[in-house]
Amino acid sequence: MNSNSTEPGDDDHRVLRFRPRGTSGSAQEWRAKRDTAAGGPPVENLAKYEGGERDDDYRHRMMVNLAALLFTLLLATAGAWLAVKIADMRKNQDCVLSGRRNCAPIAVQPTERP
Repeated sequence: MNSNSTEPGDDDHRVLRFRPRGTSGSAQEWRAKRDTAAGGPPVENLAKYEGGERDDDYRHRMMVNLAALLFTLLLATAGAWLAVKIADMRKNQDCVLSGRRNCAPIAVQPTERP
């Protein structure tokens, strides 16, 4: 016999038996049996985290959504402005470092002579 072959008595392999669907009651009954066997549910009462029976305040939710949209637009605008400024500064810096003059245009108002 080959040493690489596995024999049925090896401890390396294990067959897991799964409960067929629909045979021993509903999933809730199965969970209840499992919880009582394990000494209780794995997580205690989660009711304190539920929303409860309060009314949904549609107006407040829409105002919050509008505020979030405005904040997102503000961030996007600031990011675009910053990207343009950085590109302009990089262009001017490359011009200066290459030894050229008059890289950055200077806006000067002409003075009127009397």
